[in-house]
Amino acid sequence: MRILIVEDSEKLAALLKKGLESEGYAADIIYDGKSALDRIFLNYQDYDMVILDLMLPEIGGIEICKKTREHKISIPVLMLTAKDTTDDKVIGLNSGADDYLIKPFSFEELLARIKALLRRPKQQISDKLDVKDLVIDLSNKKVTRSGNEISLTLKEFRLLEYFMRNKGKVLTREDIMASLWDFDFNSFSNVVDVHLKNLRKKIDSGYENKLFKTIYGIGYKIESQE
Repeated sequence: MRILIVEDSEKLAALLKKGLESEGYAADIIYDGKSALDRIFLNYQDYDMVILDLMLPEIGGIEICKKTREHKISIPVLMLTAKDTTDDKVIGLNSGADDYLIKPFSFEELLARIKALLRRPKQQISDKLDVKDLVIDLSNKKVTRSGNEISLTLKEFRLLEYFMRNKGKVLTREDIMASLWDFDFNSFSNVVDVHLKNLRKKIDSGYENKLFKTIYGIGYKIESQE
């Protein structure tokens, strides 16, 4: 999952980014409202949600949220603010925000709010995903194939989850980078290829039926058909 952080406090933004990345999310930071609105309009499909501060330079969070909804962009928005009156909360939610968190807050509470918002898709998402004999338990971060547990790093787990949510679809290297790495990630780095090679080895090694397929010249997919 990839999250856009819009926060003018560099210290808080850096802490949020570090915390989210430790949980396996990719996170980008923007410090002013105008740049944030431009990024959302141009690249909203690259993000799974926005963490949006209410008070920002140039354009405030309320206006950003309103304009985002006016353009029929339905990305989840979690609004952050130091204002804690009922009227302020109502204004924030009426502008199109999906949730509202008062500063100061604990990272654990923020993470719980994020997970709750990401469980509100257009279609209900199960806590378990499966492709043939491969099962991923999202709640417990557990992966099994034919009943045998497979140990993955956090990045490998997120990579496998991305493939399984898009089972049967061909994913390009650019798709993978956009979903799991930062916006400013060096596209010439081979880190994606290294993670994918290690993941494929763990998932397919020792099994006659290989689930990962290479579509030469295009990308990769995880097979969903018998």
